[in-house]
Amino acid sequence: MEKKWFTISVYSENNVGLLNRISGIFLKRHINIESLNVSKSEIEHVSKFTIVINTTEDWTRKIVAQIEKQIEVIKAFYHTDEETIYQESALFKIASHLLFDEPQIQNIISGSKSKIVTVSREYFVLAKTGRRHEIDEMHDQLEPYGIMQFVRSGRITVTKSTMPITPIINEFHQS
Repeated sequence: MEKKWFTISVYSENNVGLLNRISGIFLKRHINIESLNVSKSEIEHVSKFTIVINTTEDWTRKIVAQIEKQIEVIKAFYHTDEETIYQESALFKIASHLLFDEPQIQNIISGSKSKIVTVSREYFVLAKTGRRHEIDEMHDQLEPYGIMQFVRSGRITVTKSTMPITPIINEFHQS
């Protein structure tokens, strides 16, 4: 089986230690977590973990089954990139003089559909939202000019198809 990108969505109660146990599942299998985001979900009092990995579907299926064995986990799903709509965000801190001294910087900003979020005498900060390759491309374009700081968020995603989580949650809350 070939390796592919998979997004795992885990719906759970918000309890201390769950993240550690979930990351241990990946550690035991020597699978790197490429991206991790935890937030509240569309369901009250339920958290959603969004985990991105690059592995085979067989390994992904096994990992999801292991995650679902955790007491606090209500349900876990996995999807391919084609089955989801996803974005990442990044911030780039660049020396302010470059904004005025290097005309190519302004071309990069307008061409990448990024925006300036703050400007000071010493630096300015760019915000870019998009797919991973778009952020990587912008990073590659800015790198020759010097990036003072760079940070990227974990993937956020929604599925193209309906998630069957709501009936499961309703059943969970009734029991």
